[in-house]
Amino acid sequence: MTMGVLLLDLVNAFETPAPDDLDRIDADVEALDDDVARSIAEHWKRVYLDENYRLLISGQDDPSLLALPDEGEGHAFVVLGYELKDGEMTDELKRRCDAAAEAARAYPRAILVCTGGATGVNNPDGHTEGGLMKAYLTQVCGLDEGRIFTDEKAMNTAQNALNTFEIMKERGTATMTIVTSAYHQKWGQVLYNGVGAVNAQNGGFCPAIVGNFCCDVEPSVELFRKGDQFAAYQMARILDLPESDIDLLPDIWGEYLAYIMGQS
Repeated sequence: MTMGVLLLDLVNAFETPAPDDLDRIDADVEALDDDVARSIAEHWKRVYLDENYRLLISGQDDPSLLALPDEGEGHAFVVLGYELKDGEMTDELKRRCDAAAEAARAYPRAILVCTGGATGVNNPDGHTEGGLMKAYLTQVCGLDEGRIFTDEKAMNTAQNALNTFEIMKERGTATMTIVTSAYHQKWGQVLYNGVGAVNAQNGGFCPAIVGNFCCDVEPSVELFRKGDQFAAYQMARILDLPESDIDLLPDIWGEYLAYIMGQS
């Protein structure tokens, strides 16, 4: 029994549901006897396999449905970045910030954490996702910059999560809501939860993901609709699984690289 088998069973349970899925996943976790595997499986079951799990959509759903106590005291809205285009924010990234601002207005004691480094192939001034998001949230959305903290170094999901956790630890915030695009929400949650579980196993800080708030946009790349496959593949990389485990999973990364090559 390996972690790769568990990840494959999680993907299959979402894409081709069967009556014995939960029993098989529980058996995988019992065989692995590992807290990280248990956390990954339980979170996947909650966001991908529970038909009652609801995404809250900016502009459609009232953020009060998050039901955060004490006007958001001790809570962080974590705004996930999106690759810059020519050193500037895309419309999608602005939409994520608009959603974050809507949620933040409903919970005035919560902080915001914008995460993302200097991305994009044509970014001569080294603009960062985190920095541009903070500027947008203050200058366009009118939020107090004292509530907004940035990670401007992360260049991958693991770094996003670890840097976010460090900011939250410093600010004394123990719970978080991930703010991103709807198609990316479950995918992002699985990765953040997995990184948090690894961090906790190593004695580090692991805040609880207690909610979601999304902008409803169509993915710029059709393959991004396969967020579960990306999540499983990226989780395998984060866990540094052997290639024999990664080979068990759908080759979504190969499909994505082929797409990128076809665009060049």
